[in-house]
Amino acid sequence: MKPAPTTLRAAAFAAVSLLVCILGAWLLFGRGASPLQTDLLAMLPATERNALAEDAVERLARASGDRMILLVAHQDDDTAKDAARELGAALGKDKVFKHVLAELPPFDMAQLVNPFLPYRFHLLTQEDRATLDAAGFDPTETLKRRLNEPFGANVGPKLGDDPFGWLQHWLDRQPWNRSTLVPEDDLLTAHRDEGSYVLVVATLDGSSYDDGVQRRALGALDQAEHDIIAKHPGTQLLRTGAIFYAAAARAGAERDTHVVGIASTVGIAILLLFVFRSMRPLLIAFLSTALGVIGATVATILVFGQLHLLTLVFGAALLGEAVDYSIQYLCARANAGPTWEPMRGVRQVRPALLLALATSLLGYALLALVPFPALRQMAVFAIAGMAVACASVFWLLPALLRDPGKAPLAAPFVRVALAWQRIASGRRAFAVIGVLALIAVPGWIKLGHDDDIHLLISPPQSLEAQTNQIRDIAGFGGGSQFWLVEGDTPEAVLEHEEALTDRLQREGIAWTGMTGMLPSQKRQAENVAAITWAMCRGVVGVLGPSPELAQIQMRRFMTVAGFKDTAASAYATAFPGKPLTLANWKQVQAYMPFQYLWMDKGSIVVPQGDVPVERMRAAAAGLQGVSVIDKPASISTLFGEYRGFASLWLGAAMLLVAAAFAWRYGLRGAWRVLLPPLAGIVFSVAALGYLNQPLTLFHLMALMLVLGVGANYAVFLREGEPHSAHTPGAAYAGVLLSAVTALLSFGLLALSTMPALQHFGLTLLLGIGFTALLAPVSAPAPVKPNA
Repeated sequence: MKPAPTTLRAAAFAAVSLLVCILGAWLLFGRGASPLQTDLLAMLPATERNALAEDAVERLARASGDRMILLVAHQDDDTAKDAARELGAALGKDKVFKHVLAELPPFDMAQLVNPFLPYRFHLLTQEDRATLDAAGFDPTETLKRRLNEPFGANVGPKLGDDPFGWLQHWLDRQPWNRSTLVPEDDLLTAHRDEGSYVLVVATLDGSSYDDGVQRRALGALDQAEHDIIAKHPGTQLLRTGAIFYAAAARAGAERDTHVVGIASTVGIAILLLFVFRSMRPLLIAFLSTALGVIGATVATILVFGQLHLLTLVFGAALLGEAVDYSIQYLCARANAGPTWEPMRGVRQVRPALLLALATSLLGYALLALVPFPALRQMAVFAIAGMAVACASVFWLLPALLRDPGKAPLAAPFVRVALAWQRIASGRRAFAVIGVLALIAVPGWIKLGHDDDIHLLISPPQSLEAQTNQIRDIAGFGGGSQFWLVEGDTPEAVLEHEEALTDRLQREGIAWTGMTGMLPSQKRQAENVAAITWAMCRGVVGVLGPSPELAQIQMRRFMTVAGFKDTAASAYATAFPGKPLTLANWKQVQAYMPFQYLWMDKGSIVVPQGDVPVERMRAAAAGLQGVSVIDKPASISTLFGEYRGFASLWLGAAMLLVAAAFAWRYGLRGAWRVLLPPLAGIVFSVAALGYLNQPLTLFHLMALMLVLGVGANYAVFLREGEPHSAHTPGAAYAGVLLSAVTALLSFGLLALSTMPALQHFGLTLLLGIGFTALLAPVSAPAPVKPNA
């Protein structure tokens, strides 16, 4: 005997589902690194005008790399240093750290100075160049002062290698010499606020965004911190680094997932048990939903290679919508009673489910068109999850629900549904909707808007405060506002940057940039020319100043000032040396931490201290190839643009849904089915105004889903009413059941730690609630009996 087609379809669906589950387990746990994306920047859209600007933003954000930047603070200097040594030793024992720097290794100052000696005559500070250009410059007097001034423990170039002090002045301006941290007792220490701060840097053996690395590293740090505070009371530990931001985001997402997932699961389970009074419908509904979520997870990872935090939390909320399809099938079974036949039930619910699926997918498809990584992932996740959950109703559930239901829907629930359906239908309902529309007007008028980036990313205030304090004390930590310098060639980039940095120096704005370390070839040539003129001033012959004449004069000046002949000859013979090139700069070990500032056809100049963006723009005004990049402002502007587009997309979606309803129900029936979701949108927006909630991109994205989900309820009632005429209120009871399950999941997003998801949740809570209550309007108008 051949197996029935229902059994074959169910077996095939079950086999494919098993393979998908195995694939999902491998994608999540079998590849070592977790696909969960905790990198906050990866959630953001591209906002800058070109790829170079986007690269600059990412480079600056990654400047600290996979490192923990820690400052050990205590009022007592010795205690702070002891605690820092112990912290470094404790972290160094854990293999999750590739390298831990607390105590400085033995260091030969010559290793820092010697690489610059071949280029010393090409490297001048602005002050030294101005001094050389001045008519009153006296080389001999300058050398005598230099020869007689005290020197500190051979710090810097030897006197014979730098008799005028030009290289020393240059080195004093390098980035590593501008920090308040100074070597003391083999530790980098800063003294301020009547206390001491000691630097400890721990480099991770892995990525800051790897879940396993995060947990091990933070666990080791927490234990070490606990131990040093117990041994040295009063010790404080300040921290910054990508790992702390990633871990905070992950912890928030996990909390939201647990709250939404567990609370909605428990709530839905209790509700289904009450309505169906049996464990079997409950287990089948959750099976269908679980397959949808697993399919969505696999599809998302296959498409994007990872899973964003927003998508993870949104996926937990998707339970409430994915369960709708199985609920409608279970309600059809309960209403059919002993006449139940599985495939007849499929044929009964198929039109409603397919139309509802189409309207939901339309809303999510429009969400996928937004060039926003996080929203696109959410859209793909939802589209895959909805499609799989709906397919399970057609191909799997008929084989699992062959027998009739043991009992109809819970009578109290049906009676409540019938009572409200009678109130919310007919001409009286239309009048009430009209009155509510008038009441909504003030709410619309009060409505403002907000496009702040912190709607999406809102790190803990304590972590932000520590980052700012570390940046202030030690100079570590990149900002999100900087100057971007562009040019067609590396030389053009450097010349453009010099125009900016010359202006910054005149205006007293501190900065870190390439030309503070690598002047343009043009500027280096000017430096050599300035030295040549200064040495040859007063003895210039017919042929003018020359390096050879400058060598002779330089040797003479040094001898007169009191330098030995050998030292004078060696220094003069080295003139003019050779220019420092980009290739040479990249080979200097001291510059390795600053290579992120260079991008071949562009460079980054970072302001030091608190420089208002208006002042930054004024400093860049009129300079060729120089622009100010303000990532938060760019994202806020983009959010505003998307918010404007989203209102258009919402209108377009309404027209498409109306066309689908007109095709199915005709013009006279379409407006009745479309009215509940439209009224739900109108009243939700008005409620936001009354609640003083400014309208954001995320509210409008949620309204897209209100349209799709709300249309589902109208369709379910419109299609289900004729099949449950023998049980008044049963069809609407199924709609309310779907609505309550959605409210138990999507509505809980209002409790999320992420402002964007809070806005999603609140809007869906309002929209789904209004739409479900107004759904009876969509029921077919009663047919008048013939007279």
